Amino acid sequence: MAQVAPTPGRRALTSGRNQGRPDLFSPHAHAIGRWAVPFAIGLVYGYWAAANRRSGGPITAWNLVFGFVTAIVFTVLLASVLTLAPRLPRELHAFVWFLFSGAALGFLYNQSGRSVLLTVGLSLAFGVAVGLICFYWVYTHEDAEGHRLR
Repeated sequence: MAQVAPTPGRRALTSGRNQGRPDLFSPHAHAIGRWAVPFAIGLVYGYWAAANRRSGGPITAWNLVFGFVTAIVFTVLLASVLTLAPRLPRELHAFVWFLFSGAALGFLYNQSGRSVLLTVGLSLAFGVAVGLICFYWVYTHEDAEGHRLR
């Protein structure tokens, strides 16, 4: 297959890490995004948990505190999983995502006041699905020796 040779005066669109893909943002923007995206997802999660807990009732100060504490804890856990999981072997990588996603869904569902058995069943089913998808994703993005393809 023919490759385009780089010419002098033309700047490469790719960095060493993103082989073949353009890197549109600066390293500073990526550093901000590593915390901003989990924080935004955490705010949505915290609002959702607080809304489930109040069941359509009035918003109270304790409900706001609960939502913000939930958002902070979720953000820290999500950022930890996003940082830790890629460094683990594929089985542990998938297991970490299984635990995190199952616990996150179970906590949200439990705030609505449903039965504990239904909460555990749905959490396990969702966690297993996420874990299997994650395992498949990591497995298909490794070479024969288990090194990740970037």
